[in-house]
Formats: sequence, C-alpha cells, structure tokens
Amino acid sequence: MPPYYGMPYGAAPVFCFPLTELCVYILFIICIVNSVRQNYKHLGYMFGGVIFGLLLEFVDVYFLNGYTYGRFMVMLGKAPLDIPLWIGIGWGIIMYSSRLYTDRLGLPIFAAAAFDALLALNIDGTMDVTAYRLHMWDWGWSASDANPLTAQWFGIPWNNYFGWLVVIFTYSGFSRLFSKWKFKILIPLAAIVFSEIILFTLFNNINKWLLDHFGIRSLHLFIGLSLLLITLILFGWRKRRPVIQELLPVPAWLVPAWFHIYFSIWFFLSGFYRENNWMTIFALTNLLLSIVVHLPGPARIKKLKPV
Repeated sequence: MPPYYGMPYGAAPVFCFPLTELCVYILFIICIVNSVRQNYKHLGYMFGGVIFGLLLEFVDVYFLNGYTYGRFMVMLGKAPLDIPLWIGIGWGIIMYSSRLYTDRLGLPIFAAAAFDALLALNIDGTMDVTAYRLHMWDWGWSASDANPLTAQWFGIPWNNYFGWLVVIFTYSGFSRLFSKWKFKILIPLAAIVFSEIILFTLFNNINKWLLDHFGIRSLHLFIGLSLLLITLILFGWRKRRPVIQELLPVPAWLVPAWFHIYFSIWFFLSGFYRENNWMTIFALTNLLLSIVVHLPGPARIKKLKPV
C-alpha cells in the first residue's frame, strides 16, 4: 500500500531519501566553504535562512497541520509531527545561492529580493511535484474530497507557492535593508522577526479577510504577488548600478542545478511524466527556464563596479 492516501505510486526506492539528504548536506558544506573563502560573506544570511526554514516548517506542521513528512535519517521533533533537518538546510542554501546570483545584477534592494523569490520558486516548481509523488511529504488531501494528483497545481496547494514567494522576498528584502548595521549577527535575526510578523499577519488575518469579503483565494494571491515581483524587477532593472564582468560563484549555479537535475531525473525514472501531459510540459519548461537563467552565469554574470 502506498505511504499516502490516494497516491498510485509506491514508496520510493530505499536509497532515495538518504541520497537526497546527503546531497543537500554536501551542498551545505560547499556553500559554507564558499562563504568562508569570501570572508564569511552571507554566512549569517544562510544560517538565518536555515533557522527561518525550520521555524516555518515547525509552525506549519505542528500548528497549521499543513502537511506531514516522510521518514528521513535526521528528524527534528516527535513523530509523526517531526521535520527533516535537510528541509531547513534546503531553505538556507536556496536563499544563499539566489542571493549570490542577484548580488551581481546591480538591482535595487527590493528588486533584488523579488528576483531571489522567483529564483527560489523556479527551484520549488521542479522539486515539489516530484518530491510529493516520491512520498517525501504529504499535503493531507485525504481530509477533503480533492484528488491528490490533480488538486490545485498537480497536487500542490497554491498556498505553498504563495508562501515561498512571501518567505524569500521578505527575508531577503529585510536582510538587504538592514545590511549596513554594525552588528552583523543581528541582521538575520531581525529579518526573521520582521518576516514572521508579515507572514503571521498575512496568513492569520489578511488572507482570511480577503477570502471572506472578496472571495480572493490562494491562487489569486499567488498570481498577484508574482506579477508584483515581476514589476519590481522590471522597474529595478532600469535603475541598476554599473556592473563589471565576473564569474558566478559556484553555489549560485550548483545549488539550483542539483535541485533541477536531481528531481527531474526522479520525475522521469519514476514514470511520473506519464501521469499528465501538462505536468510534464511544465516540468520541462521550468527546467529550460532555469538553464536559460543560470547557464550563461559562469561566463557572463556581472558584479558591481568597486566604488
């Protein structure tokens, strides 16, 4: 019997979960080494992202009952409401790699944060559909009449994608806004606090009010926020600071490359591509988009000119 209700796919191969975990831990080490070599640049930002990610998962699993996780080697908390450590680390390295990329575009603060959010969404667009079908986590559709493979975005709640955008945009935006603070250790902590305030207000007050009074649902919020972030990037692009040529740091392309390649391989090896033609078209389109964005990076990405 499949691990989760309504799923036609059996459990993932026994080596799948440990392999996923170990790869993310290796990427984490690579990111740490890269930061140390760059005089600890953004190291606090990445560790703050790990803490923020684990905190988000804890709140969602324990208090909001958003989903439950499969069994990995390193779990935090008490089963069945425990959280895989690699998930928090995944948040941190995705935030870190995205910022390494956008730092070299010369964008204003909130345009750069918007770009960070869309880069992270691009990764999640590849990861979630596959990881869900591998039974790495369960969205709990069994509690409703929804089809677990077709509900919302191929079984992934729109609220998940909206949350990704809000989390990355706010954490990146506040971190950049506070970057001039003398006590650097306070920057990620303050960014987490302010981001949590916005998240709590959105998901516990504003979103419910919008739904009750105007019928605005998570899909509408996701589309609206996506358009807003794209607009910020377009306006910010016109105000970019002068840049010079420089190679893109390894984690900036290696982290997204691993997520896309790894989960795309599982998508096809596990036969998920046969389930829905539109899902497969999107998976390939999302992968192509990542290649277009990141492939030129090692050769042509730019860095701010020194003042």
